[in-house]
Amino acid sequence: MAESETYRRGREVRRRLLGDAYVEKIDRTMYDDPTMRKFIDLATETAFGMVWTRPGLDLKTRTLVCVVSDAATGREPELAIHLRMALRQGWTQEELTEVLLHLSAYVGLPMVREALLAAKKVFAEVTTG
Repeated sequence: MAESETYRRGREVRRRLLGDAYVEKIDRTMYDDPTMRKFIDLATETAFGMVWTRPGLDLKTRTLVCVVSDAATGREPELAIHLRMALRQGWTQEELTEVLLHLSAYVGLPMVREALLAAKKVFAEVTTG
């Protein structure tokens, strides 16, 4: 099946947000089987190709929206992905930590503790390469 223009835009945005090396690694490990390949193809077309490319918000702001949403709903695996994206878009570790701490007044300390533990792991991975 031929790739749509939306899929191509989505692939470009995904690589811009995550970096070529990370995308290639996760495609080889997480999305290497037919079931998960179907998932990432759908996400590439819809989320990355349609939602992330909409006008009105820049990529930096969109990454922060995702970080907050993931932390507030306890989506730790997605939070790790979106923290990586946010760092690549220019948010600092300090700013992201403060955003997560700010959430404690609204979603509770236990939820924020889990988010900060995920952030600590991502920050260490990003720092050490």
